[in-house]
Amino acid sequence: MLGQICRVTARTGGAAKAHWAGAARARQFHSSWRRLQEIRDPYETLGVAKDASASQIKKAYYKLAKQFHPDINKDEGAEKKFHDLQNAYEILSDENKRRQYDQFGAAAFSQGGAGAGGAGGFQGGFGGFSGFGDFGEFGGLNFEDLFGAAFRGGARGAGRQGGAQFVREFKGDSIQVPFKLSFRDAVFGLKDVPLRYAVYDQCGTCSGSGLKAGAQRSVCGGCHGTGTQVHVRAGFQMASTCSQCSGEGYSIRRGDRCGTCSGEGVVFNRNKEVKMDFPHGLQDGDVVKVPGQGSFPHIQVDPKTAHTMRLRRGDLLVQVQVERDPRFQIKNNYDIWYVQEIPITTAALGGTVSIPTVDGDQIRLKVIPGTQPDQVVSIPNKGVPRGLSGARGDMKVQYRIVMKKPQSKAEKFLWEALADVTGDKTARRTENIDAAMAGTAAPGVASSPDEPSTLRKLEKFISNAFKTIRGDQH
Repeated sequence: MLGQICRVTARTGGAAKAHWAGAARARQFHSSWRRLQEIRDPYETLGVAKDASASQIKKAYYKLAKQFHPDINKDEGAEKKFHDLQNAYEILSDENKRRQYDQFGAAAFSQGGAGAGGAGGFQGGFGGFSGFGDFGEFGGLNFEDLFGAAFRGGARGAGRQGGAQFVREFKGDSIQVPFKLSFRDAVFGLKDVPLRYAVYDQCGTCSGSGLKAGAQRSVCGGCHGTGTQVHVRAGFQMASTCSQCSGEGYSIRRGDRCGTCSGEGVVFNRNKEVKMDFPHGLQDGDVVKVPGQGSFPHIQVDPKTAHTMRLRRGDLLVQVQVERDPRFQIKNNYDIWYVQEIPITTAALGGTVSIPTVDGDQIRLKVIPGTQPDQVVSIPNKGVPRGLSGARGDMKVQYRIVMKKPQSKAEKFLWEALADVTGDKTARRTENIDAAMAGTAAPGVASSPDEPSTLRKLEKFISNAFKTIRGDQH
């Protein structure tokens, strides 16, 4: 045939080329037409309205994909339905593809159509979805979350052919519990603290099935086992989750319900108790997570398919409330701050103060002369513990200098004398100390407060001041 084609082409020239080009276009047209026929209305496939939000589309696909996945549903046609759902979600989960479908319909995804190639349509036509085979992110939906452990551990392509068992994973609700800690316990942590709270536990009588002994489930009469109900409005078919069975596809008759859990599969336990450890260095608002100590999944377990389900408790989330300590604060995660008030005389002259610690003891700390307001000194290894090494942060002592108004004439005289000795010309004077101090220095020469003549005049002023206070002079 190859030789015949070459010879015909040599004899007929352009006419033969046109013939084969036309035949190729015809084959391409029929191939594209077949692909167009394969694209079902994605809105109808997922059972959502044309104005459905992204979350509604995702929820619908999540539910139907679990229902029709070939490893769960062995019915004839389930696999095709599953692929239709994939195709529909691929279109509606992508804003560009959804917009093109709304404008051009299925033709948007044919080769040469408005959405083909670089215009945002399916690459290479509708033959498949690139990247879907690895069960990773698909249109914003993570199959790890959707099908749980079924695709973990390198389970790519391991469906029924590979013999892998499909397992659906359900996790219960997490429980939030507040817990108060003293400041000291928040710093050093606590061990083996009993904590009591309320959770849902799996019913021990029916093992979570919701059935009494010997009873069986019944197909839901509202949706006939499909989990969805179809409504016709203005000529459009709309699907919604069955209100009678909440999308499960089955129901339990009143007479078949377990007497302990009333058919729920779970029971409410008000006295769940665990012992837990609180790590050191906690601060107000921190949350301590205890995995697997929350509620059991609120789901009825079908005994026939229990082996395909993995049920896990939610987590216990303990929200820490640290009681305030009027003395201490934690800053920079590991430093404990303490504010120490000292008189201005101690700040000027120096001295010794006693500092309490979060450990419960006292530390004697020297104050250096000339300490300034808000000056900070560090005490090593008296802060919050760091990790498992046993090392601790620092304790920071911030000095607050207390200035009091003179409460007596003696204090006032002494402050005025100090102002004159230190050369403070702006301080207010109420006593005639200038007269007592006159002549203590030569003109134009600054006198030293420690010169004998200056000290004699200061002594005379203070002596006269004390006599005045005692009433010896009038």
